[in-house]
Amino acid sequence: MTHHPQSTLTRGYWCECWAQTAATGQAPVLLASFDATTATEAINWIRVALRTISPSLDAEAATKAEAWLTTGHRTDAQALSDGELCTVTISQADTRIEWTARPALFLALAHRQSRELPPCALLFNQRPTTT
Repeated sequence: MTHHPQSTLTRGYWCECWAQTAATGQAPVLLASFDATTATEAINWIRVALRTISPSLDAEAATKAEAWLTTGHRTDAQALSDGELCTVTISQADTRIEWTARPALFLALAHRQSRELPPCALLFNQRPTTT
């Protein structure tokens, strides 16, 4: 077994979007997740999602969204860069959507394109395709 002295951990940011409605009951449901390499990329992921739904928000939720999109994201980007959790929550009627971004360490997985697969990989049969 070869030991590689370089670290297999990479710093980044883990982002999630959760929603809770009357249909989901008490438990929020994970809608999406994203691994960002920079705080700016993490904040932009939230900004794009929020801009996408903004036209369909009621006046109160739209005002809150616009405030975060205009200036609030800057404070959250700096806090995220400083190692703090970022949370953006928008509520409308019985729906609550929450985006989070937090610093994370990612474990690098082996890149298989330039390496030979282990012998056990050849033991698995391909899943039959349906037409």
